[in-house]
Amino acid sequence: MSDRGEVIINKKNNLQEIMTLAIETAKEGASRGEVPIGAVLVCDGRIIARAHNQKESLADPTAHAEMLVIRAGAEKLGRWRLGDCQLYVTAEPCVMCMGAIIQARIPLLVYGAAEKKFGGVESTAWLGQHPMLPKQMEIYAGICEQECEELLKAFFEKRRIEM
Repeated sequence: MSDRGEVIINKKNNLQEIMTLAIETAKEGASRGEVPIGAVLVCDGRIIARAHNQKESLADPTAHAEMLVIRAGAEKLGRWRLGDCQLYVTAEPCVMCMGAIIQARIPLLVYGAAEKKFGGVESTAWLGQHPMLPKQMEIYAGICEQECEELLKAFFEKRRIEM
């Protein structure tokens, strides 16, 4: 940890190690009754923000992990342009979140599980690679995919039993 409480990411760390932090964050959300999606924003080798879904607790349909982590990161950095940051998410961002990622100018996106119903990266829309974008985004899909999928599957199976 740095003196400001930020974890320093060494160049030796790989995508899976940072994704593990997103998975831990998703599990925190699941323990609070939220859909287990976690996000980590890294800038200049430092973890700037972590967030999990909070749609239920905030009664806010836009309180997705990606939206919350982008807001927190922008506030912490004092700027909305996050062109030197990377975003790690346990599930493929939806169209709304992809819009925010594009607006924030985040150039690198890493995610775990595909979202066949709502995914805005490759499942329902290819927003990260849309030809009208001024700059193409670098995207790594399927990182820690099995663990991310299992987390979502277990959450929804439990929810169905409780209903």
